[in-house]
Amino acid sequence: MKHFKSKFQLALLAILVVSITVFNACGNKVPTITKQAVLSDYSVGEEWVWKYKGVSDKGEVRSDGEDARKIVDINGVLTILIGKDSVPVSDLVKPETSKTPRFKWPLEVGKKWTYERAWTSQDGTKGKQSQDAEVLSYKEETVGAGTFMAYTIQYKGKITNSRGYSARIDEVWLYAPKVKNFIKLTQTQDDFVYNEELIKYENPNKNK
Repeated sequence: MKHFKSKFQLALLAILVVSITVFNACGNKVPTITKQAVLSDYSVGEEWVWKYKGVSDKGEVRSDGEDARKIVDINGVLTILIGKDSVPVSDLVKPETSKTPRFKWPLEVGKKWTYERAWTSQDGTKGKQSQDAEVLSYKEETVGAGTFMAYTIQYKGKITNSRGYSARIDEVWLYAPKVKNFIKLTQTQDDFVYNEELIKYENPNKNK
């Protein structure tokens, strides 16, 4: 089964939601939880760039490139630019209603839930991804864009489609509240490994 970056576009777009770090009453610098945030947490000029690559166990490169997001103001509406597409930020920060979300807010170490998503490809093939998720840790992590405090979230499960395909799919996401996004993703699916890493983050209106 071929795996291309386009397979991840909708999922990664949905994941570009902002978060707020909530501190405990004692003033500890380590957050107890991280909540999904609101529209006002975005800043015009804020920018993310990821480097992605997908390789088979035989060394075949199936995807390789960069993915960028940028916050702009379009006629007074805060908007995310994604290639040639643009999406109002207000659409991305709507409260989560799914019972099986990618991120179950608020995030905190030890939290567990089930993540599921279904899709239909352009050729009509229907697919489903189902995984058990757990927040394993919250600690410093270093990627191309720098060093950030980040949650390590592990997903384990399977992916199936209407053509009879079935495979185990394991993922590790590093989510950094300071950049309001994931900073690294590693996915293993049978004979295929996909990696994505944040190589640039800029916010001209706030200190990094």
